[in-house]
Amino acid sequence: MNSTLMLRRFICFNASASLSSAASSPKKKPLIFLGSPQVSVTVLEALFDASSAPNSSFEVAGIVTQPPSRRDRGRKVLPSPVAQYALEKGLPSDLIFSPEKAGDEAFLSTLRDLEPELCVTAAYGNILPTKFLNIPVHGTVNIHPSLLPLFRGAAPVQRALQDGVQETGVSLAFTVRKLDAGPVIATKKFQVDDQIKAPELLSFLFCEGSKLLIRELPSIFDGSAKSNSVPQDDSKATLAPKIAPDEGWLS
Repeated sequence: MNSTLMLRRFICFNASASLSSAASSPKKKPLIFLGSPQVSVTVLEALFDASSAPNSSFEVAGIVTQPPSRRDRGRKVLPSPVAQYALEKGLPSDLIFSPEKAGDEAFLSTLRDLEPELCVTAAYGNILPTKFLNIPVHGTVNIHPSLLPLFRGAAPVQRALQDGVQETGVSLAFTVRKLDAGPVIATKKFQVDDQIKAPELLSFLFCEGSKLLIRELPSIFDGSAKSNSVPQDDSKATLAPKIAPDEGWLS
């Protein structure tokens, strides 16, 4: 049954409890998280919480994020919100990577040394080449704030609201070279309040996406998610191109 978005109010519950079915292992599986803006922090927080549970089978072994950039009124060069949060959580700075491109050989060599079982992306903002996608044992999964194959691309929430959709959602899908076109592991649908704005809806969907991710991690690690994932119907795909400078009203 679809849930209803409540304007300006939602609660992102701690998702770690749903990991109780994960298989225990003496050595935790290394997971690499890729994300950059503030909405990605919600997902990273859920992963840190879940990884600290007594029965957790994985650990956050590293973070990949966009390089520091000029932000805020002072235009200071600052690390991404994800990097800042990871540092606050005590992740060593040498496990926080910010390559200009995810295909940089030096970065890929370091990533291989970490031997990740899984990579998770949430609004990372960089194209992942095949050389990257071949590294994690169980692949790379992405949280995408739309009901794939609808609204593939950089601005799915803004374009959905622009189109006046009455229903949207979040998808958890395997990452392939083609943009947002990988097999879908799980989705969750919601009715859209006609007064909701893009930033609030985006935050809500990433919050719900983090719960979906934590719920599905056991099946991803045991391989059943890959065999049960559903290929997307490309004939039904729509695109959500990046917001242009003259479309600021959509943000």
